Amino acid sequence: MQVAIVTGASSGIGFGVAVKLADAGMAVLGAGRDETRLAELANAVGDSDRVATLAVDLTNDDAPRRIIDAAVERWGHVDFLINNAGVGSPKPLDETDDESLDYFLGLMLRAPFRLARDVIPHMGPGSAIINVTSTFAVTGGMRGGAYSAAKGGLTALTTHIACQYGAAGIRCNAVAPGVTQTPMVAQRLEDERFRKINTEMTPHQRLGTIDDIASTVAFLCSPGGSFINGQTIVVDGGWSSTKYLSEFALSSEWVAR
Repeated sequence: MQVAIVTGASSGIGFGVAVKLADAGMAVLGAGRDETRLAELANAVGDSDRVATLAVDLTNDDAPRRIIDAAVERWGHVDFLINNAGVGSPKPLDETDDESLDYFLGLMLRAPFRLARDVIPHMGPGSAIINVTSTFAVTGGMRGGAYSAAKGGLTALTTHIACQYGAAGIRCNAVAPGVTQTPMVAQRLEDERFRKINTEMTPHQRLGTIDDIASTVAFLCSPGGSFINGQTIVVDGGWSSTKYLSEFALSSEWVAR
C-alpha cells in the first residue's frame, strides 16, 4: 500500500488532497494545526487502517521528524510527500516586518525543505515529492512580499530535488494554484477589486476549486505522472499565462490612474 504525507491537511486544499489520495487507495497521514478538523479528515477517509493525523505546528523544530516518524512507525515507508501547508494575506515588501517574514519563510520554505530532507531516506524508486506553490511564484504578485519569496524559493527547491534525486527514482514537481475557492481566500473574494482581477482576467467561466488542485496532485502521484519531473503545473484557468480581459472588462469605463 502506498503511503502519503499531506501537510496543511486540516482544511482547504490539504484536506481535499488527503481525501483524494485516500480515495485512490493510499494510506494518508494528515498533518495540520486544527485537531478538530483533522478528526473530520479521519472520518471523511472512513478507514482507520489507512489514515492517521497529527496536530502539529510545522514551524517547530521537531515537527518534520514527528510527522515522518508517525508515518514510518505506522506503515514502514513513505511514497509521497505533499508539502501544502501555507498562510495567506501577505503584505508588500515595504510593509512586511521581520516577524512576518520569518513566519512566512518558516512555514512555506524552511518546513518543506526540512520535511523533504528528512523523508528522502524513507523513499524508494517510484516515490515523489509535490510542493504546492502558487501563481505568486510565477508572476510575483501584487502584495506578494514574503509569500512570493517563500513560494519562489519552493519552486527552486523543487527543481533541485528533481535533479539531485531523480536518478534514484524520486521525482519532485510543483503544483501552482491560482485563486482557489478555499476558506483562506473567502474574505479576499469579498473585495470587489480582488474579485475582478481574478474573474475578469481568467479565460475560464469560473474560479478554481479544491478538487482542481487535488486532482492534479493525485495525477502526479499516479502512474500517468511517472515521467513528469522538475515541473511546475499551473492550475489557474489561464490567468497567469494569458493577457485575457473579459468582455465586461473591455467594455467598462476606464478611469485614469
